[in-house]
Amino acid sequence: MSIAVEFHHVSYRYGRKFALQDLSLSIPKGKATGLLGENGAGKSTLLKLITSIGKPTLGEIKVFGQKPGWKVNEQIAYLGDRAQWYKFHSIEKAIQYAEKIFPNFQVQQAKEYLDFMKLDSKAKVGDLSKGQMMRLQLILCLSRKVDLFLLDEPLSGIDLISREKIIDLLIHLLSEQEVTIVISTHEIMETEGLFEHLIFLKEGKVVKSGNVETLRAREGSIQHIYREVFQ
Repeated sequence: MSIAVEFHHVSYRYGRKFALQDLSLSIPKGKATGLLGENGAGKSTLLKLITSIGKPTLGEIKVFGQKPGWKVNEQIAYLGDRAQWYKFHSIEKAIQYAEKIFPNFQVQQAKEYLDFMKLDSKAKVGDLSKGQMMRLQLILCLSRKVDLFLLDEPLSGIDLISREKIIDLLIHLLSEQEVTIVISTHEIMETEGLFEHLIFLKEGKVVKSGNVETLRAREGSIQHIYREVFQ
């Protein structure tokens, strides 16, 4: 199995509190990996370290065999803290702006995703609902030609229709391109069918990981495993 990301005994501390503790894991290349855990488990911190937003207190990280940094980041699209687009911009203008600031951004791909996600290119950003805004954020992230996509809680706090459209878009991307996707979430019901590999995080530590089919055969549904881990 080819590896996209490796953590070797990584710890990360905010002041006196450890967000990650002696973390070792591998994220397979060319697959969709679910990073599962409750709020505060360390999921967002893990994704930020992959993109070199912060450095580990202890341990080593490799992304495609290299240390995290600006050079590796050219191969990564990260949906983390939500970008604040100008509210007076139209969606079409936001796409033009994204082309200027994001490496390897594909305008035509973004336009195709707009149709797929049922968004009007003439709509003003400031008029979008929370769910529509998340659809736009995801479009701008996924329209980059990169090898690794990191999506931090893309379904959190949005409406059911937007969730369904986002899942459909991710399935479409995985079927069309050989890319590595890591999605942090605690929304299991909607995302379970996306993943081929899972990592369960609790209090900054990996408590379980593995191939989805292997886990299901050994322990039951992913929802069952999640309850066992976090109850």
